[in-house]
Amino acid sequence: MTMQMLCAFTIAFLFVTAFGKWYIPWLEKEKARQLIKENGPTWHASKSGTPTMGGVMFILGTMLVCLTVGFPGMLQGRYEHIFVLLFALVFGAIGLLDDWQKIRKKQNLGLSTKAKFLLQLVAALLFLLLMTKMGFLHTVLYLPLSGKTVKVPPVLFYIFAIFVIVGTVNAVNITDGVDGLATGTSIPVFLFFVLVTFAWGREYLQLGLFASAMVGGLMGFLVYNFNPAKVFMGDTGSLFLGGAIAAMAFAYDIPLILIPLCVMFIIETLSDIIQVGYFKLTHGKRVFRMAPFHHHLEMGGWTGRKWKEKEIFVLYTGVALLCMVFSFLIVFERFQ
Repeated sequence: MTMQMLCAFTIAFLFVTAFGKWYIPWLEKEKARQLIKENGPTWHASKSGTPTMGGVMFILGTMLVCLTVGFPGMLQGRYEHIFVLLFALVFGAIGLLDDWQKIRKKQNLGLSTKAKFLLQLVAALLFLLLMTKMGFLHTVLYLPLSGKTVKVPPVLFYIFAIFVIVGTVNAVNITDGVDGLATGTSIPVFLFFVLVTFAWGREYLQLGLFASAMVGGLMGFLVYNFNPAKVFMGDTGSLFLGGAIAAMAFAYDIPLILIPLCVMFIIETLSDIIQVGYFKLTHGKRVFRMAPFHHHLEMGGWTGRKWKEKEIFVLYTGVALLCMVFSFLIVFERFQ
C-alpha cells in the first residue's frame, strides 16, 4: 500500500510540473488571463493578465493517477475514488464555465451567483443520491470527539450534507485570493486523508490514492502558483478542490471532521458573512478593512501591519497543518 500511495503522489507531482511548462505558455497565447477586481487591494492590479484556469493542471494529474494506479482496484470492483473524482469534476466544470465567461466578457464577473448556487445544489444532491444507492453513504453521523455515531433522519441528513458540500466548495473558492493560498491550505487537508488511509487500512486504499494524487498535484502546482504566481487556479481549480474535499469527507464517512480540519476555510467564509451582514445592519460600517480575512491582513487590519502574501501563505498553511494533526488524532482510533 505504501508503494502505491507513493507512486500516486510521484506521478501527479511529475505530471503537473512537466505539464505546466507547456500549459502556462499556451494559456498566455490564448489570452486566458485573470482580471482583478477593481474593489480589491490596489497592489493586486499588477496581477491582472496572469493566466488563469491553472486548476486544469492538478485535475488532469489526479485523473491520470485514478485511471492508472487506481486501475487494479477498479478490476476488483472498487470505484470509490472514481465517484469522488467525478463529483469534483462536476464542480470543476461549473468553475470552468465561470472562468470562460469571465475571459469571454473580459471582466471579473462570470456566472451569476444564483446560477452557480443552483448548479452546485443539483450536483451535491445527485452525488448524495448516487453514493447512497451504491451503498457508500449512510444517514449516520460520526462524532469525532466522542467516538459515537448518531442516526439522523434521511431528510435532515441530506439537508445537512448539501449545506456542508456547497459551503465547503464556496469556502475554498473564497480563500483563493492570494498567491498559493488555496493551494497551500488544501494540501494539509488531503494529507489528512492520506494519513487516515494508512491508519484505517487497505479498505480505503482507492480513496487514499486520490488523496495522495491531490497532494502531489497541488505541490506540483505550487511550483507555479507560489508568490509571485505564474498562474492562478481559477474557479476551475478552487471549485474542484472544494468538491473533492467535501466528497472525501463523506466517502470516509466523517463529514463533521471538516469543522476542525478546515478551520482556515471557515474563517474566510465567516469573515465574508460578518462583513456583509454588519455592513447592511449599520448602513456602511465594517468589521474588517476588507473581506475575506486574508485581505484584512494584507491591508493592516487591527495591528496596522500589512502582511505580505508569503507571510499569509505561511500563516494559513501552518494553521492548516496543525488542524490536520488535531483532526487525525481525534479520528485515529475509529477503526482500530
